[in-house]
Amino acid sequence: MVKTIALVLLAALALLLAFAATRPDTFRVERSRVISASPERVYGLVNDLRQFNTWNPYERKDPAIQGQYSAATSGPGARYAWQSDKVGVGSMEIVEATAPRRVGMKLDFVKPFEAHNQVEFTLQPEGAEATRVTWAMQGPVPYLAKIAHLVFNMDRMVGQDFEEGLANLQAVAQKPAT
Repeated sequence: MVKTIALVLLAALALLLAFAATRPDTFRVERSRVISASPERVYGLVNDLRQFNTWNPYERKDPAIQGQYSAATSGPGARYAWQSDKVGVGSMEIVEATAPRRVGMKLDFVKPFEAHNQVEFTLQPEGAEATRVTWAMQGPVPYLAKIAHLVFNMDRMVGQDFEEGLANLQAVAQKPAT
């Protein structure tokens, strides 16, 4: 009886591992929001990493985060690295910027897991004074991550953070100038 149960469990595990191998090799998470601000206003809040961190949902999750900016904080080559018990260890770098339409970033995580992803913000004018902001992240899914993705819904987890971040960006962008 014990041998039969062990064989069934082993077969189930083998099927699960085989199924994980069939999952996609890449992922993409994307969220959008219309913000009542010009593309130029929103672009400045995305393309400058100091401004970016005023609304970044990950920065807000840990008030004790330790971050370090490169000499340049905006445009291609601008870099920010962080260490945090709550959001891990990693860095981001702006690799492409086309004012006021697009900002591309390279996002590297070291802890709690290693990952190397691309982030893209696209800004599309909507009407006279509004902008549709789309925040997308994509990257490779190694085999062990494919197994984890069977249990954890990456789109839902990261997507909720993106939605929160876009709401934060909206609040900052729509705040009246003082």
